[in-house]
Amino acid sequence: MSQANICIRLDENLKKQFDYLCNEFGLTMTAAINMFIKAVIRESKIPFEISANVPNAETRQAIEDIENGIGLSKPYTDIEEMFRDMALESDEEDA
Repeated sequence: MSQANICIRLDENLKKQFDYLCNEFGLTMTAAINMFIKAVIRESKIPFEISANVPNAETRQAIEDIENGIGLSKPYTDIEEMFRDMALESDEEDA
């Protein structure tokens, strides 16, 4: 397949932001633009959204807590045992 070049003009800051996000997605700018063009042609519309999927501070803290074993319940061998513990915790909170 022969290759062709496209030359576009855009704000330098916009280019830097786009390059940064492409790197976050694991893509080059060329790969991202090629994906976009192929999808537009295939679907005859602007077809998709790509996001960095960056968790917020609360989610990052929850992930860190889990990785460090903070706030986890004990392991259960059966569901009845789990429900008994939940009922006990509920009674303690009500008291």
